[in-house]
Amino acid sequence: MRCSRAVLAVCLVGCKVTDPAPISAAWTDQFEVGDAPGSSYLATGDGYKVPNGALSARGAHNHPLWLRKKLPHDVRIELDCWSTEVRGDIKVELFGDGHSFDPDGGGYTATGYEVIFGGWYNSKSIIAKLDEHGKDVVERKDPKVVPNQRYHWKLERRGKKLSWWIDDMATPFLVYDDPTPLDGDAHAYFGFNNWETDTWFDNLVVTPI
Repeated sequence: MRCSRAVLAVCLVGCKVTDPAPISAAWTDQFEVGDAPGSSYLATGDGYKVPNGALSARGAHNHPLWLRKKLPHDVRIELDCWSTEVRGDIKVELFGDGHSFDPDGGGYTATGYEVIFGGWYNSKSIIAKLDEHGKDVVERKDPKVVPNQRYHWKLERRGKKLSWWIDDMATPFLVYDDPTPLDGDAHAYFGFNNWETDTWFDNLVVTPI
């Protein structure tokens, strides 16, 4: 039986969940076992499944799937991802609080950096700090997400700089240079996120650097 979102919100606010130890060596997930994300994750909604050896994110409406292991400040995150739709909109979050979500669909304010490839009907890609609709953002309009094309992402934070590579690019796709980088327990988690489109993720690797 599934809990309602109201019950889920109460549980997330009022229930203390002990997270695993922080990541201190390379940690991987190939999504090969079972039909749900598993105990390493906190699902804040029901938009995530694991069919056919990959993570499916669809119709989650800004209810992230949070990895419950804390990230080090300097970290490399690699993953494979794709969308089956011309709308694109492949999305993850870095250095969030590990439990927040959009409670009512009225507008999501993130707790970390949002990384979006082909957002807004595949019109632009961004790295945004705390608010994808705010001013603390870097963006570009090309290339677009190609339906069913698999991409390999590498995301790295070193000091104050968050860099994002796609496939075999020699230089980063986007770089966010933050004079006041998000840090501490309120900004220590990685999450998969999604609004409506059919998106997929696989071969997650998180490595301290």
